[in-house]
Amino acid sequence: MFHKEGSKIILIAFVLTFAIMSTIWIVSIPEWLQIGLSVVTIGFLFIILQFFRNPKRNTELNDKTIVSPVDGKVVVIEKVTDNEYFKGDRLMISVFMSPINVHVTRYPISGKVAYSKYHPGKYLVAWHPKASEENERTTVVINHKNQIQVMYRQIAGALAKRIVNYAQENEQIVQGSDSGFIKFGSRVDVYLPIDTPVTVKLNEKVKGGETVLATF
Repeated sequence: MFHKEGSKIILIAFVLTFAIMSTIWIVSIPEWLQIGLSVVTIGFLFIILQFFRNPKRNTELNDKTIVSPVDGKVVVIEKVTDNEYFKGDRLMISVFMSPINVHVTRYPISGKVAYSKYHPGKYLVAWHPKASEENERTTVVINHKNQIQVMYRQIAGALAKRIVNYAQENEQIVQGSDSGFIKFGSRVDVYLPIDTPVTVKLNEKVKGGETVLATF
């Protein structure tokens, strides 16, 4: 299953693969070179397909859990000051995605979208300390029915040149459902109340829509 954001790119990749493979085996070149170029071409197609894959995730809907919005590795768990929405201290959990991770973004909790904003910016490497405030990014805040607000931020990396965000203000959303997509390596920061019990550790690998980051 592939994500809809990759439809055009996947189609182009198949067309180019067919054209290149046809040319390779028509022109008169050594067989070893034909085989080598064929392997490279098929490898390129495989990378494209892998990047836009959208595996089904079985989210256990739970009003007491906050699930990871994305696949990747937990690289930061610390107290930070949010200057955009909360104007105060929050607990931030950052998940870094490499180019080989699934890049679908999912809602960490169910509730109502209170805030959704896109910010143009730089393309610093995703793990850079200033990436959260200076890189291209989107910020989404969700009101949970228990009155707690959870914010997550999609952040572009050095390779990511497009962030897709589906969250619309005042929209009712469901935990684990598709909320967007980030093309190529990037990261997502989740902002929680300071006293939120965290259930993951640094360097732990997580799955979007399934791994519980914290509990209410």
